[in-house]
Amino acid sequence: MHKLTEDSGGHDQSLGEIATKDLRKAQIFKKHGLDFCCGGRKTVKQACAEKGLDVTKIEQELQLADQNPMTRPLPYGDWSPGFLADYIVNTHHSYVQKTLPDLRAYAAKVARVHGSQHPELPDVQKLVEEVNSELTSHMHKEEVVLFPYIKNLVAAANNEKPFQAVHFGTVQNPITLMEVEHEMVGRNMAEIRMLTNNYALTEDACGSWSLLYRMLDEFENDLHIHIHLENNILFPKALTLEKQLNQ
Repeated sequence: MHKLTEDSGGHDQSLGEIATKDLRKAQIFKKHGLDFCCGGRKTVKQACAEKGLDVTKIEQELQLADQNPMTRPLPYGDWSPGFLADYIVNTHHSYVQKTLPDLRAYAAKVARVHGSQHPELPDVQKLVEEVNSELTSHMHKEEVVLFPYIKNLVAAANNEKPFQAVHFGTVQNPITLMEVEHEMVGRNMAEIRMLTNNYALTEDACGSWSLLYRMLDEFENDLHIHIHLENNILFPKALTLEKQLNQ
């Protein structure tokens, strides 16, 4: 097989690096159950080995994505950390805040109506409530503490204001906490997908049940991109910027 070039994403690159260069390829990872956000530091070869997948097949699909005449993906990796932080808040945080109330309401309704016949539904509701609690607290910490500090780093690098030390020492400390919380939310969403057999509806599923599963699937897709932008692009940029300012 023709070996992939660095640009097309070979198995020596990490999942996060490949998705950062072309987010369309994240859909290939998602299709095969490869975690490009929280598990984004693994190479394609490592991730395929863990899942028992044929790395050659995955690489061929990644090559085909390069030939796909779709619209050019957004250049997230080229954006400044401050702009990217604002984009995450205005796009992904906003989506989460708008969607969670409906998710909670439908999860509760479906569990109440169908839970006695389908015991997985009360478990899904419990996990949705955990995701709500985790993400609400998580996004608040990012918007109040981490993202403003990242913007201050950018301003200092541009000589717009002096670089000032903060109470948490280095940006690595809040980043580590945010990554741990990403893992927690990611595990909860993965458990929901497992409990629902990949959001498969039963014959007695009502309209609310169908809508709940569709919303959960969309929510998980958005969350994967959300976490990818932070773990694999924003956080590394912030760490590099802080290191440069401390030199």
